[in-house]
Amino acid sequence: MTTQPTYSDTAATDHLLTTTRSVRRRLDLDRAVPRELIEECIDIAMQAPMGGNVVRCRWMVVDDPDIRRKIADHYRSAYRSYRVSAKERSAAAAGVDNTRIFASADHLAEVLDRVPVHLIPCHVAQAAGTDEYALSTLYGSVMPATWSLMLALRSRGLGSSLTTLHLQESAEIRSLLGIPDTATQIALIPIAWYTGNEFRRVKRTPAEHVTYWNHWKTRSAP
Repeated sequence: MTTQPTYSDTAATDHLLTTTRSVRRRLDLDRAVPRELIEECIDIAMQAPMGGNVVRCRWMVVDDPDIRRKIADHYRSAYRSYRVSAKERSAAAAGVDNTRIFASADHLAEVLDRVPVHLIPCHVAQAAGTDEYALSTLYGSVMPATWSLMLALRSRGLGSSLTTLHLQESAEIRSLLGIPDTATQIALIPIAWYTGNEFRRVKRTPAEHVTYWNHWKTRSAP
């Protein structure tokens, strides 16, 4: 019987996993991000689990200032309508204060064109249907690698955030970047050097409050 290896530095791994935040405000808008560093992080991301061990993800990286500006214009167009509805939802949720989150999101929309790198993860195909299986299969082939990418960026001092608002004008973005109709855009990830002092954990709902065992809403016995 063979013994499976264990990772001795669990604390370092846990720290990376629990302190990788969406960074929207503390981004260095003036410091270039080397292409080789982006490719290094993509290499790491490509080690993520992939269905059938088949590579279906593609990485659309944009560092051209003029193209970034056009992407940002489409993003802001979508953000304006989203901002109104999001504020209404927040007001309806009693006891929820999203003031800081809105301020952060407002800032990103304002400066998005200046963020040095825009990265759009894509799937090479379209979903085979709209049912849960088809959609889960499609996004499940790209999202694990996308999260691995964000972790790799974070470990190298880069900040990022996963956004999707540009997808409201996905046809225009597709045309701008030459993305074929057969492919699916998954997200937009702005990337820049992080200007803060440290990443921190945030308060989240404890596992026992959101974990069910064997049946919906059945929690573990005390």
